[in-house]
Amino acid sequence: MNVFPTKILLAVDGSADSARAARIAVGLSGKLGSKLHIVHVTSLLPRSWGSEVSDLASRVYEETREEVKQESQRVLDDQVGKIEDAGGNVSEAHLRAGRSDEEIVQLAEELRVGLVVLGSRGLGPLKRALMGSVSLSVVRHAHCPVLVVRGNARNGRAGEGVPGRILLAVDGSREATAAREAAVRISNASDSELHVVFVLPTESYVPHLGPGIREDWEGIFERAKQHARTWLDQQVEQIEAEEGTVAGAHLALGRPRADIVRLGDELDADLIVVGSRGLGGVRRTLMGSVSDSVVCHARCSVLVVREEDKIAREGEAQERSLVK
Repeated sequence: MNVFPTKILLAVDGSADSARAARIAVGLSGKLGSKLHIVHVTSLLPRSWGSEVSDLASRVYEETREEVKQESQRVLDDQVGKIEDAGGNVSEAHLRAGRSDEEIVQLAEELRVGLVVLGSRGLGPLKRALMGSVSLSVVRHAHCPVLVVRGNARNGRAGEGVPGRILLAVDGSREATAAREAAVRISNASDSELHVVFVLPTESYVPHLGPGIREDWEGIFERAKQHARTWLDQQVEQIEAEEGTVAGAHLALGRPRADIVRLGDELDADLIVVGSRGLGGVRRTLMGSVSDSVVCHARCSVLVVREEDKIAREGEAQERSLVK
């Protein structure tokens, strides 16, 4: 499976968050050889009145709508200019009107892109709460991997827009396998330091106090830790077999959604890579999943990778046929 894309879609709005997202998208498109598309979404409210409205009100509405459209086009053109001035190459710029999350997801499907990149707090002048933000909605509904950019790259190389240190969360699921392939490819292409973490949930092993407590729980827990360490070492061997290099392998005990974020902070990571449906073999509901929680609480950028689907496969195949 080819996790990474021939096309990247970058969502911009002129804010500091989207400027950081642009630097990352440009850096990745250059390192991965991907075409870069840009989208800016404007909220043009539809006409909601009938023919009885006065001519003056109608003219004011149309004039306001045109002003908003022109300003949105200016923002988009300005972003394209900045990217090209920085040495990036924009394949196509798109101006859309409507709800930001819906338009980004829809355009990503229309273009059959392999990656969406956007800032962490949604698009628009208002800083929205993280839960329910545009970025989280796109993570949940996009057909492809989504990179949510947050903060300045602390270990990244200035001007290159690539992470200096990556933390990959693994658990053996198909989504985590896709995340591993993506992290290895980014690490190799950008010469970034790669760390791997597996979090062993303790709730299943540490008993509640009471008369039904199992006397052998400590032995069971110890064997589970040994098995987890062996499995993690096998993951490192698999990465190295794929020509990746692991700087550190970390076994954490606790709650995946909290410990991945905590380790990301401790490592001063620039990017955390996780599978799309949380960690663990059970497919969880999107709300409350590990990936949602990491997107909401990590201080660095987060790449949420989902297993390759039909839209992505068809887009990649079509792009390669055109190249031939």
